[in-house]
Amino acid sequence: MRNDQFGYDTSLSSPEAVEAWDALVLAFLAHAAVAPDHLGKVLAHAPDFAMAHAVKGLFCMMLGRSEMVETARAAHEAATLCAGQGEPTAREHGYVRALGAWLGGRPTEAVREMEAILTRWPEDALAMKMSHAIRFILGDNKGMRASVEALLPAYDAANPARGYLFGCHAFALEETGEYGRAETAGRLGLSLSPDDAWGLHAVAHVFDMTCNSRAGLTWLEGREAAWTHCNNFRYHVWWHKALMHLDQGEIDAVFALYDTEVRRDHTDDFRDISNGASMLMRLELEGVDVGDRWEEMAEISERRTEDACLIFADLHYLLALIGGKRESAVKHMMTRLHADAKRANTSDMMARMANPGLSAATGLEAFGEGDYKTAFLNLGRARHSMQLAGGSHAQRDVFERLTIDAGIRAGFLDEAETILGERRARRAGKLDGYASARLDLIAGARTAWGEAGRLPAE
Repeated sequence: MRNDQFGYDTSLSSPEAVEAWDALVLAFLAHAAVAPDHLGKVLAHAPDFAMAHAVKGLFCMMLGRSEMVETARAAHEAATLCAGQGEPTAREHGYVRALGAWLGGRPTEAVREMEAILTRWPEDALAMKMSHAIRFILGDNKGMRASVEALLPAYDAANPARGYLFGCHAFALEETGEYGRAETAGRLGLSLSPDDAWGLHAVAHVFDMTCNSRAGLTWLEGREAAWTHCNNFRYHVWWHKALMHLDQGEIDAVFALYDTEVRRDHTDDFRDISNGASMLMRLELEGVDVGDRWEEMAEISERRTEDACLIFADLHYLLALIGGKRESAVKHMMTRLHADAKRANTSDMMARMANPGLSAATGLEAFGEGDYKTAFLNLGRARHSMQLAGGSHAQRDVFERLTIDAGIRAGFLDEAETILGERRARRAGKLDGYASARLDLIAGARTAWGEAGRLPAE
């Protein structure tokens, strides 16, 4: 047995395998594009290492793609076989159980397995990041924060993952409204780990949530090295930069980043689709003609109508289908979502398909059809549980904007103004460009229609 970089026992016997394993962990923490290469080296040197097979499966499950579930299942079978034939540590068994739980539709149980590992081996940064990532998918922002904060005392200056832990803390702080502390933690994390794209992007979130897009652009400028080494996460950081330009009204800059970075490669990862679809929808809500940019995402999303892995993914596929006017595919997807909602008690993810998924999807469909009253009522119903869909405040804001715009277009002025007020409260009491423009619209409508807060009865 050999120890890993945190001093913990592994069942690995080859120094080359341990070196590749340590490199994999750091690459995963940094969202590095080379992480799969390191995993491949581990399995080449140690094909009987159960933990590596389990981690491969967990990585597959995070992709939220139906075809990757079978790959994850095969990885679990390999991990179970290796665990039975070898002498894995108790920590390694935990990873195998976590994958089995997620494959069984219980990602919340997978989180519990990660937390059990961290209770005994707090410096297992892979388990730390895994718990953080699955909680993010589940929309558990308070759990993200509690998990990281329990580990902070264990990560001293000698720990090679300390900067990445601070980056995770920064994001969890931002998602729970502690913006000042989040910025401090993110800057500190990046100073320790210059390739910590997650911590860098957590600070970008702070500028978004405090309505300071100009400072956000200044923060990102010149720090590209922190995210250009990343896997598809790099597209998401570029998306943040484009979002800041949108808030500044710099539409040419938005399109330039969209075309050359955000959707340059026309990838089909759901996170990349969410970047593109949510950006185009924001632009259209501002009355901007986006040309034929919906088409490539609609084409991809039409092949994803049966995925049913993550409601966050499904809602963005639906946005792309609506934007691309794929009416038949929209109807097909809605039929599947109704069926999924009836299976709410079968898994963690089916529960989210039912709530908030079905109401949110119904609202999106109605918005695309110009039925703004139905859109507002359904999106309004979903918004109180949209946290369960996963993603960040910044990502889910597209649904908040659609709710507000539907309300204004349907004449629910008081209700739209209330939602704007709640949105403002979450953003440190400040107004961004979107909110200011909508408040002006509401004021103008009241002047035209009177103070009733409704369109006049026909």
